[in-house]
Amino acid sequence: MVQLIKYLLACLIGYFTGSIAPSYFVGKAMMNIDIREHGSGNAGTTNTLRVLGVKAGVIVFVCDILKGALAAWIGLKLTNSLLGGMLAGSLAVAGHNWPVFLNFKGGKGIASSFGLLLVLFPKIALILFLVEIAVIYFTRYVSLGSIIASSLLPFLLIIFREPWELVLLGTILALIAVIRHRDNISRLLKGEENKMGRSGKRGR
Repeated sequence: MVQLIKYLLACLIGYFTGSIAPSYFVGKAMMNIDIREHGSGNAGTTNTLRVLGVKAGVIVFVCDILKGALAAWIGLKLTNSLLGGMLAGSLAVAGHNWPVFLNFKGGKGIASSFGLLLVLFPKIALILFLVEIAVIYFTRYVSLGSIIASSLLPFLLIIFREPWELVLLGTILALIAVIRHRDNISRLLKGEENKMGRSGKRGR
């Protein structure tokens, strides 16, 4: 019972940590705007980068990574298990995507997912980071890099022989990332997705 309570507490901490949206506060602080009312409408790194510029984008990117990392670390220490860390980190991603403080309108969870992987599976995090950078470099599509990297997560967890429950959570994270990018996927198929370096209203 005590361990169950710890798991539940880790999940709650993870969700509310993820619900804090740096992009919203950066938008208010730098230009007094609600980032969700500009660009793609997503409260995430790419939209912040396109609307507010590189400095704001970097700040949000780092903070979003830290959210996932902090939640995963708290879950890991609280429950003394990778499962607890993965649950807390995954709930942080859910909080980022559907933040209770912003009427459940958030981002797409890529940076926060990377944060939890850095804490729990650093080798996998490095592989996925390199994959995403390579895809973005060769295609100029940020969304495509995110989609491909996210989709590889459950397979890498299997390759590294992680327990089935962690593979399951990794699969859920991958599915969430793909679903959150469904509009990007549609535009990619139509050849209408914005490439990195071009202005526009679409993005992560």
